[in-house]
Amino acid sequence: MPEGDTVYRAARLLDTRLSGETLLHAELRVPQHATADLAGAVVAQTVPRGKHLLTRLERGDERWTLHTHLKMEGVWRVFDGGRRWSKPAHTARVVLRVPGREAVGFSLGVVDLLATADEQSVVGHLGPDLLGGDWDPDEARRRLLAVPERSVYEAILDQRNLAGIGNVYAAELLFLGGLHPATPVGAVTAVPRLLARAHQALEVNKDRRTRTTTGDTRSPLWVYGRSGAPCRRCHTRIEQAPRGPAGRERTSYWCPHCQPAPPRAASVTG
Repeated sequence: MPEGDTVYRAARLLDTRLSGETLLHAELRVPQHATADLAGAVVAQTVPRGKHLLTRLERGDERWTLHTHLKMEGVWRVFDGGRRWSKPAHTARVVLRVPGREAVGFSLGVVDLLATADEQSVVGHLGPDLLGGDWDPDEARRRLLAVPERSVYEAILDQRNLAGIGNVYAAELLFLGGLHPATPVGAVTAVPRLLARAHQALEVNKDRRTRTTTGDTRSPLWVYGRSGAPCRRCHTRIEQAPRGPAGRERTSYWCPHCQPAPPRAASVTG
């Protein structure tokens, strides 16, 4: 699933290429909005909210928000001058055409159109946004610790606690903190440092084409996706396991040596 930095870049692309332009044609290829008429609307802006994209439209006194979510495979692309699409047409779920270009959302997990005044109905549940103006580490910490017995892995992935962390960052941040994924979040004695690292990681990577948590784009990640490979620090084999509620499991990655298993108390170290 795309991380907050990926969504940030998608929002910037749409905002840069569409804002201020008038829609000549729009297709929302989902049953509930297939007949929506958006021609003549002006694209006011596109903003990210955690992993959600909010494209705001205006036409006269009407104000709408096109709410999209990339989920696992979604991506937005902008094509100039009638250029051929880079992905199959049958995967396009949104097409927004303005003079000289069109933006296409392929394989989007969520496509919804609602009144801008009702945006909170789709993003109001989210915790502080790591890349947003509302980032509040104290509130994020309060939410994380509200269920102290929950694993730190599940807690930082829960968008209701803080918005923007996906599976890649969850694995990498826990490695950097020396935390086994199953560690109860209430046993983490340096949650502020964990949150500071999360904020820094997304900030540093939001303008990069290649995400890295190691500082080396040739070997960009510590543990994510490296099951069976040697740890870059200690050479122990990286392990993986599904975690989370049944039916919604995600694969976690960790180094058994650098991230010893509970029950002993864990802390985020320097």
